[in-house]
Amino acid sequence: MIQPTFRILIADKISADGLLPLQQDSRFEIVNRPGLTGEDLARAVADADAVIVRSATKISRATLTNPGRLKVIGRAGVGVDTIDVDAATEHGIAVLNAPSGNTISAAELAFALILALVRRVPAADRSMKQGEWDRGRFSGTELHGKTMGLVGAGRIGGEVARRARAFGMRVLVNDPYLNEERARALEVELAPLEEVLRRADVLSIHVPLTEGTAGLIGEDQLSLMKPGALLVNAARGGIVDEAALARALTERRLGGAALDVFEQEPLAPDHPLRGLDNIVLTPHLGASTEEAQQNVALEIAEAVRDALLDGDLSKAVNAPAIGGDAMRRLRPLLDLAERLGRLAAALAPGGVSHAEVRYAGSAEDALRPLVASTLVGVLMPVVGERGVNFVNALHLAKTRGIEVQSTRLSPHGDYAEYIELRLASREGDARVAGTLLGEGHPRVVRIGDHQMNVTPIGALVMIRNRDVPGVIGRVGTLLGDAGINIAEYHQARLEAGGDAFAVIRVDSRLAQAAIAALRQLAEVLDVRQVQLGE
Repeated sequence: MIQPTFRILIADKISADGLLPLQQDSRFEIVNRPGLTGEDLARAVADADAVIVRSATKISRATLTNPGRLKVIGRAGVGVDTIDVDAATEHGIAVLNAPSGNTISAAELAFALILALVRRVPAADRSMKQGEWDRGRFSGTELHGKTMGLVGAGRIGGEVARRARAFGMRVLVNDPYLNEERARALEVELAPLEEVLRRADVLSIHVPLTEGTAGLIGEDQLSLMKPGALLVNAARGGIVDEAALARALTERRLGGAALDVFEQEPLAPDHPLRGLDNIVLTPHLGASTEEAQQNVALEIAEAVRDALLDGDLSKAVNAPAIGGDAMRRLRPLLDLAERLGRLAAALAPGGVSHAEVRYAGSAEDALRPLVASTLVGVLMPVVGERGVNFVNALHLAKTRGIEVQSTRLSPHGDYAEYIELRLASREGDARVAGTLLGEGHPRVVRIGDHQMNVTPIGALVMIRNRDVPGVIGRVGTLLGDAGINIAEYHQARLEAGGDAFAVIRVDSRLAQAAIAALRQLAEVLDVRQVQLGE
């Protein structure tokens, strides 16, 4: 009898059918022990090659103090908030998730909420159960011929777009990382956010909660929407300003709204939204279907199997695709590559279609890891810090239709280690380059055609301006008046009297009011801001 090679601990209630890829393979021993906590969980985890959890069981730093033979942690779902990813990474344990299993479930819920709004189903149901028969009060509208506005068109947003098209709707999309080719495949029209807000009869949110999307739909954005328009958020709480939404609904500036997610969950019993008659509320049901739970179980079972048998970490949220020694050696280069990616994304933020990474240096095995790290920086603004990582960046780029190229250059005359990134997007091209000086000190040495010497740390403000006297003084005065301290100020020009390009490293990120004030300076042509790591 063949002895199992790997022991898999099932530490939560997981769909049995979803675990079939492991159960049917004699190389795996399945140990079902849901509900373990504390030292009992730690001992069981240390005695397994992999552990699969859902949301009830928490894998903490204490759980992983002595992880034993553990190689993989699998989360049957998207979020990994119940897993101490940093602790797992420190011990070389890959953390895998199942990002696709609930796609259809979430998309169908979003559309169910839309239909409930336009046909007033919940209110009509309540009326009927109260013994009434009042058809006149519940006259609705048709979706056919209306405009669906989507904020975000990734996996779930794309499925909502397909369903909207099937209902005969026009679909308008704001997604800075959706390129023209992908938009044509989805039969949608790309547009700036303001245009989507103004034209949408139904607005549906499908973006992750990040620093850039928190409060994305607030008072100003709601005021742009049509009177009678509908808003649906089944993505993440915090993207829509709930107080502003409550005011818009109370004043009947919107026709209605439907929310499945909230800033604080569970929703407080006295929350203002609960008292409104033109909103549909559900308790975070996006993945709450039998099929979704089976799909995420199947997805994570396959991911754990492939990771243990083949070293396939394509579903990992933390693990590099290279060995630990190589990772330690390449870490300064990889960190620089990610910062260059963030910088380039700030310069070419819309609909990236092509990315090329060029490397000149001594590390023979560096090019592919550098490409992945660069793409992490490029994609992070749109998918969030937890949505993209060293392992899945190439996959995410492919699913978004981004063509990725890499080139190994001959030794660069000026720099021992040199990385260059070129992006092509709807909003123009970006070219940035960086190097390591001395003992791994990173520098940005090129932005566009301009030579630079910028430390890629913290908040950077990038200004394109006319090369005329006094610009630096006026910019510095404005920032000083705003209470912003300047750490570095680098300005470069190609010729006297033409355009110049400045990079200013400041101690804290500029508020939008300060950015707007800079843009109002007569000599300033463009202002961009990017937050890099410490």
